[in-house]
Amino acid sequence: MSALRRMGAMSKTVLTAVAWPYANGPRHIGHVSGFGVPSDIFSRYHRMMGDRVLMISGTDEHGTPILVQADAEGSTARELADRYNRVIVEDLAGLGVSYDLFTRTTTRNHYAIAQEVFHGLHRNGYLVPRVTTGAISPSTGRTLPDRYIEGTCPICGYDGARGDQCDNCGNQLDPADLINPRSKVNGETPEFVETEHFFLDLPALASALGDWLKSRQDWRPNVLRFSLNLIDDLRPRAVTRDIDWGVPVPLEGWSDRADKKLYVWFDAVIGYLSASVEWAVRSGDPDAWREWWTNPDAESSYFMGKDNITFHSQIWPALLLGYRGLGDKGGEAGPLGELELPTEVVSSEYLTMSGSKFSTSRGTVIYVRDFLREYGPDALRYFIAVAGPENQDSDFTWEEFVRRTNFELANEWGNLVNRSVSMAHKNFGEVPTPGPLTEADQALLDVAAAAFDTVGSHLARSRFKQAIGEAMRVVTAANRYLSDMEPWKLKDDPQRQATVLHTALQVVSDANTLLTPFLPHAAQRVFETLGGTGIWAAQPEVREVVDDVPADPIGVGVPELGHAYPVITGDYTVEQAVWRRTEVVPGTPLTKPSPLFTKLDPALAETGPEWAPIVSGPVESEAPA
Repeated sequence: MSALRRMGAMSKTVLTAVAWPYANGPRHIGHVSGFGVPSDIFSRYHRMMGDRVLMISGTDEHGTPILVQADAEGSTARELADRYNRVIVEDLAGLGVSYDLFTRTTTRNHYAIAQEVFHGLHRNGYLVPRVTTGAISPSTGRTLPDRYIEGTCPICGYDGARGDQCDNCGNQLDPADLINPRSKVNGETPEFVETEHFFLDLPALASALGDWLKSRQDWRPNVLRFSLNLIDDLRPRAVTRDIDWGVPVPLEGWSDRADKKLYVWFDAVIGYLSASVEWAVRSGDPDAWREWWTNPDAESSYFMGKDNITFHSQIWPALLLGYRGLGDKGGEAGPLGELELPTEVVSSEYLTMSGSKFSTSRGTVIYVRDFLREYGPDALRYFIAVAGPENQDSDFTWEEFVRRTNFELANEWGNLVNRSVSMAHKNFGEVPTPGPLTEADQALLDVAAAAFDTVGSHLARSRFKQAIGEAMRVVTAANRYLSDMEPWKLKDDPQRQATVLHTALQVVSDANTLLTPFLPHAAQRVFETLGGTGIWAAQPEVREVVDDVPADPIGVGVPELGHAYPVITGDYTVEQAVWRRTEVVPGTPLTKPSPLFTKLDPALAETGPEWAPIVSGPVESEAPA
């Protein structure tokens, strides 16, 4: 099947749905290890396979976290969201994350799509009004979101439980159930008052949700186990909130109230759909998004950190089931159609630092922007791929980063490219014409050729560590081959020297293709070093747009028409990278290469750079608050 795919047959339609980072500050490397780099590796591979990929996301800009940070910085919520949306856009584009569209939740289009999903659920009977207790900050009078309240779990006794969920036992909670509840903002004890809200009737969707989850056979075991364990304890969950910053509730008697908005967790997950709609409109075909959303043959993979699993394996699928009318109450799909559920939920664990987790609140983090400025994107991408938190928590240390960069990227891969091309350039000035192949020559070529299926199989299943490990094994084999063949000693046998160097250059080309999803910036340079012209691995671009996508949201606080904002997008059809061997052509002119990677000062392993902390604290959630 893979051979047919590489020839252009049997191409897939693939949605890459990437978790939405909060626009309440710049992102650190712990964040992008969970959602940014893995999703881009996955998308680049599928594009190289000839698949039709739509990669979408944006900044999550509603809820109390934005209001709290805006107060701290003396700005409005909109001003804060505008500022950090731009910072995050620039950082993710600099990292090379190839979104088809990275947008934001404060657009008229997003408001309208979120309100339509609300309408559909309401029409089908899955949203029910309830009078409940809400937590209020005594000092500010502002609503405290469940995630901003902590206390002791009434089920397992864990002292760090949140108001919406206990991370220790995994059970869904209500803030009023916590023992000794306290505000995470200022430590005060919240007041609980009666308020009316709409609740998602999760128990009415539990049967359909459970049947769907049991049909997921290829998910990562940790994700599937966690999700299935929560089915028996599903309770109605509030989808509206007492807050003045968010999407208006699109019902009579509610839409004109400034203090009632859709809960940020509800509108944020709908962002995957609204971003797809915005992409389609901006691409000139307003219905193009349906190919990824209403096509039963399309595949969709959702990427996030492990603290966000429940929103993607339970809540979002439940919303989609309810909108389609597939729960206990029945119903029918609304105008958006029969929206497909996720094919896979790809969750990463936590990236820690020196044994502890990252913490923006403590000011002890490594921001993406700082890292890119000092070391460039591919060194970070490589570390995340080869040593990141794919299946278990992993530790970032400067010692390990230096070792990986110097001994694997620079000494192994960079040195292979440099000495292969340098010797060919010095002795021939071009890709040499090979003579008869020896058994050793053919064996190396066979190893490289076989790696396309092996590495590709791992990438298709989001097994990035195994994939890059197999790719680097080709690099190791090629370095061993050069050391054994010693082409620098074959000046008296130019045909044999040409054969060895041609074989080495072919395997350099193969390895470069295998590494392109991981190291797209370096891959472009290697392609050019081998005499290639044009774009091998396309990069994203930041483009300024205005909020002019046709939409008709209702209610108080709807975004103004024409508001300007940056998006990440790109034309990835121009790239030449394909997932197969690209033959190096004898006679192609070569130039003397420059070092592919700069080796780092070993002293960095001991102390890290002056601007970075020695130890960090806990990873902050990307889950909607």
